[in-house]
Amino acid sequence: MSRFGKLEFDAPAQGAAVKAEARGAGHWVAEARSAFARGAFEPALRLFARALEFDAKCVDSWVGQVRSLIELEQFRKARLWADKALEHFPEAPELLAAKSVALARLGEHDDAMILSDASLGGAGDLPYVWLARGDVLSARREPRADSCFERARSLAPGDWLIPWLIARIRQYYQQFAAAVKSLQEAIVLAPAEAVLWVATGQCQLALSLHEPARLSFSQALQLSPHCQPAQAGLNTLNGQGLAARVAGRLKALFRP
Repeated sequence: MSRFGKLEFDAPAQGAAVKAEARGAGHWVAEARSAFARGAFEPALRLFARALEFDAKCVDSWVGQVRSLIELEQFRKARLWADKALEHFPEAPELLAAKSVALARLGEHDDAMILSDASLGGAGDLPYVWLARGDVLSARREPRADSCFERARSLAPGDWLIPWLIARIRQYYQQFAAAVKSLQEAIVLAPAEAVLWVATGQCQLALSLHEPARLSFSQALQLSPHCQPAQAGLNTLNGQGLAARVAGRLKALFRP
């Protein structure tokens, strides 16, 4: 069954089930946003879908689904669900922006720009619209992306999610040094968020900054002891260290 069919959760007690049903779309949207902010994009996707079961006209849930699919790099599905959502909300700026990102990452740059332009012409001046614009321009390797990211920051000062999301975009396009810079900004705002330390470690690892990466992954594990991505990062570092030691010993053995 598709992930967008009937959702399966652990079976609660009857009383708990009734209570859950009474919570409504707003509760599930809040839960989904919390999961998204932890980098738990699969659970966020399911939770946004659950919200739509209660309120099919909740545009935030549609946007959340598309954005979660983008973060999971399921760009074709993101485009499909953006199209379904736009049938109901053809002028929703964040839906237009989200579809523009999906198209840009699929290499459909001209159509992505058209949608991005349309999202900027909508009502309001929203941080995600500017994040998406920066994403689309990054796909085109245009330096104007930087000013879009700055605009997103200015619209939500003090919100650590914005520099984190900028870093994720930078990371996707392999701009690892710029990603680390954004992550450092986010960590100043929210030093207790393990997801920021994991992302920092991943970017440092990509830059071959092994000891800083080890410190970042270790910090993430202190904050969240069962953080699998942090443990995976440390395992990678340990594996690289072992391989280097073995290679060094073999080289010494065969040295004339």
